[in-house]
Amino acid sequence: MTGIFFGSTTGTTESVAARIAERLGVAQADVHNVAAASVEDVKKYDLLLLGSSTWGSGELQDDWPGFLDKLGKEDLSGRRVALFGCGDAGIYSDTFCDAMAEIRDGLASTGCTFVGGFDAEEYPGCGSRLCQDGEAIGWAVDDSASDAENQMRMELWIAAIG
Repeated sequence: MTGIFFGSTTGTTESVAARIAERLGVAQADVHNVAAASVEDVKKYDLLLLGSSTWGSGELQDDWPGFLDKLGKEDLSGRRVALFGCGDAGIYSDTFCDAMAEIRDGLASTGCTFVGGFDAEEYPGCGSRLCQDGEAIGWAVDDSASDAENQMRMELWIAAIG
């Protein structure tokens, strides 16, 4: 069962979460804003799609730090985690979607398996933590990219989730 968890300040990441839910056929009841979600909500799912926008110099959206602190202490063995995020590579190329790396780092010792990475060449000139070892660690929705580019990257991400 798939659960989508997002943090959104301006509504962009919430819209992306809704887009993912529609594309994957995830029920609205399984889409959660981390501002109101609990760790118990997470435990219902074997596939977690986690999303955040990136703020400042690569920080998580405001609702994520407290939720991530709690989630990072849980045993997520047997669960797969895929990351998505929103940002602007044109203006913030050095911190573009770094919030995804913050989530990944925060869950590194939980036993979860990260999925959804794909070839970093899809993000030309990527100089942020989004791109690690030649792989984009998740789907980064780029405000400076065309709708067609973002859609193509979403399909690559979905295929990589499996």
